[in-house]
Amino acid sequence: MSTRTFRITVRGVFDGLTPEQHAELRSRAAEHDILFAAFTPEGHLSYDLNARAVFTFRYQDGGEAEEDILDATERAERSARTWLDERGYGYKNLRSQAEDLSQAPLGKRQRRAAREA
Repeated sequence: MSTRTFRITVRGVFDGLTPEQHAELRSRAAEHDILFAAFTPEGHLSYDLNARAVFTFRYQDGGEAEEDILDATERAERSARTWLDERGYGYKNLRSQAEDLSQAPLGKRQRRAAREA
């Protein structure tokens, strides 16, 4: 059985941040810039408080079966909540979206390579 790769995004909105928390997030904004966003096992956080108070965590996980995506999504949401809670950051409207890359449509180059193989 092959291993499936899942990409999970967990989105939300910062809520009720103190001036100190705002300052802390702004001071670390460069490391959380959308330009450096990546799907990682530990999760990558991106935000731009100058634009809006929204954030996105990106996680990469895996499983053996299609239904494993549900557990992966649950782990990602729990990880995002833990990160926010440990820092005392308020948040709301937390939602997630998951994609099984084995089910993703092939790009033009991938289709051509598959035909040539």
